Amino acid sequence: MTRRAAITGWGYAVPESVVPNAYFEASVDTSDEWIVERTGIRERRIAGVEESTATLAGGAARRILDRAGVAARDLDLIILATATPEQPVPQTAAFLAADLGVHCGALDLGAGCAGFVYGLVVGAAAVAGGTFDRVLVVGAETLSRIVDPEDRSTVILFGDGAAGVLLEAREDGPGVLAGDLGVDGSAADILAVPAGGSRRPASAETVAQREHYVRMQGQEVFRRAVRAVVDSSESALERAGVASSAVDWFVPHQANLRIIEAARQRLGIPTERTVVNIEHYGNTSAASIPLALAEAADAGRFSPGDTVLLSGFGAGMSWASAVLTWGAR
Repeated sequence: MTRRAAITGWGYAVPESVVPNAYFEASVDTSDEWIVERTGIRERRIAGVEESTATLAGGAARRILDRAGVAARDLDLIILATATPEQPVPQTAAFLAADLGVHCGALDLGAGCAGFVYGLVVGAAAVAGGTFDRVLVVGAETLSRIVDPEDRSTVILFGDGAAGVLLEAREDGPGVLAGDLGVDGSAADILAVPAGGSRRPASAETVAQREHYVRMQGQEVFRRAVRAVVDSSESALERAGVASSAVDWFVPHQANLRIIEAARQRLGIPTERTVVNIEHYGNTSAASIPLALAEAADAGRFSPGDTVLLSGFGAGMSWASAVLTWGAR
């Protein structure tokens, strides 16, 4: 018998505040037409003053557990992927655990926009190996707190939200079949927040130079992203013994519609089998893939036995892909 980690629950939480592209026309040199043409984004959700990465993660987690019919006390491990932690210490997962009233293992995972799939692959391995029976994997972000409001290349791209899944052990059934993880640290500077860590601690100088905001070399990220998604997806598919033509659903990181289109074309996956929701949420980093996955699942787009390919890329420069069979049997 083969033990696998199956997705038995999913859910998401997003701020109520919807910010359309037109909002930025008064503050930076841009327009709704320009943003839509280059990114595919029309609006995004922005966290309110009472919302944070941890509160959004808590909202998503409760929906995930409700969907699975599992009590929080039965969790063995919480993995929270984020690039915008609640605070430097302790880990944001500690706040999530407190919110859920549990004392199981809880850790943060930092791999940028690839973080959720990183967490999924690691969590699935722990379940398949028999270490844990139930692992909660959540991606949560408040990226609006780290974008420079004067930088039109980044402020228009990012949004806030949280989403995730519950992984449970199943024997000879659906679940995660294979994964692929990687990083090219030589490209770490093309998408980064330069200051605030041990290399450049916060100071009057770093604040004045706006080094606590995210900085991105857009063209270089685009160039590397397409290749990373394609290569990583192909590696995960090969390990799973699945041909790209057999993929029923492709759920990519929602960073830019043109990146999604270029990647799916190279993989040979039709538009109608690609899950896209960037229009309404923008780039939500580690929350991006689980948010698209949860929305599609809520809409009934997946059927038991469907083969689903997840693939993301992000700061680091990191990449991650996973192949799974949908269903909770």
